[in-house]
Amino acid sequence: MGFESSNGTASPKLLKFLIYGRTGWIGGLLGKLCQSQGIDFTYGSGRLENRPSLEADLVAVNPTHVFNAAGVTGRPNVDWCESHKVETIRTNVVGTLTLADVCREKGLVLINYATGCIFEYDSSHPLGSGIGFKEEDTPNFIGSFYSKTKAMVEDLLRNYENVCTLRVRMPISSDLANPRNFITKITRYEKVVNIPNSMTILDELLPISIEMAKRNLTGIYNFTNPGVVSHNEILEMYRDYIDPDFTWKNFTLEEQAKVIVAPRSNNELDTAKLKREFPELLPIKESLIKYVFKPNQKTAAA
Repeated sequence: MGFESSNGTASPKLLKFLIYGRTGWIGGLLGKLCQSQGIDFTYGSGRLENRPSLEADLVAVNPTHVFNAAGVTGRPNVDWCESHKVETIRTNVVGTLTLADVCREKGLVLINYATGCIFEYDSSHPLGSGIGFKEEDTPNFIGSFYSKTKAMVEDLLRNYENVCTLRVRMPISSDLANPRNFITKITRYEKVVNIPNSMTILDELLPISIEMAKRNLTGIYNFTNPGVVSHNEILEMYRDYIDPDFTWKNFTLEEQAKVIVAPRSNNELDTAKLKREFPELLPIKESLIKYVFKPNQKTAAA
């Protein structure tokens, strides 16, 4: 689905992006991508929940497109949201809806980086079946308060024809020193579960999100690479390409539950819709090797 943006244009020299989430991982990467592509961009200074400050940003910047990479995920993880529910609602629900509404009033497409952690394997989408959750499916995972707020706001945003919702999952990048990187996280854990999941390789997918803005695409997209990869498969690649002496220990979901506050989502997302728009999109394991492990390779051969 496309949106008739008031000033949408595909020419890089005429594009101007307003990005929220300057201090965040995705927001920072977006700025670097814009610089490398010669796209004019500005980081928003307004608070998402403060409508007048957002309106002032739009007047001052006069963007062609708006990107929302701001949001509360919690530090060090989503367990934080369980004890900071009002703060989580303020940004993830009130703030996101306010930005979508302000953009709609101005006829602007909003690219909203959301989450795919609103589903879990079930009898209709069994683990290992290859049957993924589609964009129109109703979220079935509200085990964490973070996921609950994200599912709520996604449902409400379906009514905004100017919003492109991108369901990101377990984001990975070539920056293996970044503590937000899923690979970095699991290499530092004492023990890891071993479950196949859909994941997002940011080095491949963030440039695609910029292209989606240029095309004024709207609606919901499962924003992951096709297929699934397990924790052990990633750690095996890490051992083969980065550190041949690396070892790890597994534990069960029941054992994991004892050391976390809120349950975690595990699922496979169907990427057929995104793949139709971008047929060059690589399967998850190929993307991991091309964008993450090959550029960081330290071993002689893998």
